[in-house]
Formats: sequence, structure tokens, C-alpha cells
Amino acid sequence: MTRAVVILSAPSGGGKTTIAQRLLRERPADLGYSVSATTRPPRPGEQDGQAYHFLSRAEFERRRAAGEFLECAEYAGHLYGTLRSEVERVLNSGRHVVMDIEIEGARQVRAAYPWPRSISVFILPPSVDELLDRLRERRSESPADLAARLRRAVEEVGAAAEFDYRVVNDRLDDAVREIGAIIDGRRPRTGLRPVETQLIDALRRGLQT
Repeated sequence: MTRAVVILSAPSGGGKTTIAQRLLRERPADLGYSVSATTRPPRPGEQDGQAYHFLSRAEFERRRAAGEFLECAEYAGHLYGTLRSEVERVLNSGRHVVMDIEIEGARQVRAAYPWPRSISVFILPPSVDELLDRLRERRSESPADLAARLRRAVEEVGAAAEFDYRVVNDRLDDAVREIGAIIDGRRPRTGLRPVETQLIDALRRGLQT
């Protein structure tokens, strides 16, 4: 099987990192993780080189100028990016690359690795209330940061139609199982389904209010 770049995107609090971690834990033989770089400070429990490569803004800018990033974007005042060397390291090991990245980065990766070399999945929360609950449970953002993330989520949810697949993260086990089926080619690649359009519209309306 040809190895691909598996792109997971979601609004903040959508669960993309949790899903990525579950997939990697359950499928170490055929999945590997591309550790992103960021200028944001570590959250409690995060270790450099595992959750992220934590870089100063100056170091991040130096690496970007040197062309070391496959993709990079600014989000909530911090820079995020994927090092080309991380992606090639995993692909060269014979495994799929799992990436959990924001929508701008996903667009750049998909341009560099068009379908079927990449498989992009947008993870949708089941409701606005559920998304808010998940963000509040993290307790890692100030009220101003939380408000900024919610404003940004309107744009992010609107971009879901760009992705190859959409998965609703209502029950974590089900979402992990569904994305596993996508990776294995057991779920057909289709256009935006009516039920997905309805959920996206409802989420955007709820976030805007």
C-alpha cells in the first residue's frame, strides 16, 4: 500500500489531537506522527519533541526562511508549522504520516501532497455546546483567547467542505474507528453529504451567536 499523509483538522477543542494520539497508540506498525513546531508556550504536561517542537519566534522565523517547513501558519498569535524532515522521516519508515494541523496548514500540505498522496479529514464537533464544554475543560486559555478561538472556529467549520472526508466527533471510539476505516480505504471518498451540510450550517450559526 502506498503510504499517505493523513491530515486531521478541526476547530480548537474539536478533538483532533486526542484522535491522532489514539490512532497512533492503536496502530504503531503503520502510522507515525509528524511532530509540529510552534512558538506557543507548552501547556501543563507537554514535553518538547513529543507534543510539539517548542521554538522561539526567532528560531521559527530562521527555519522558515531556510525553507525547512512544509507548511506554516499563524493562529491565535502563535506560529505553527510542520518540518519537511518530520514528514519524510515517517514516510521513509514505511508508515502513513498522521498530522493534526490547522486549516491553512492543511491547504499547504494538500497542495504539496495531492490526493491520494494525502487524505484530509475535518473533524466536526456534534454541537456548539459540546465544543464550548471541551474548551472550558482545558482551562488553558484566557477569556480573550477563548473568544478569539471561537471567532476563528466560524471560518474553520466553513472550510470543512474542502476536505476529502468529514467525521463527527460525538463518541471518541466511533470517530477513531471511522478515521481508521478511511485510512484503510474502507470508506468511499464522496462529496459533502446533506447531513454534513446541515451540521456545518448549524455550527456556524451557533458560533456566530
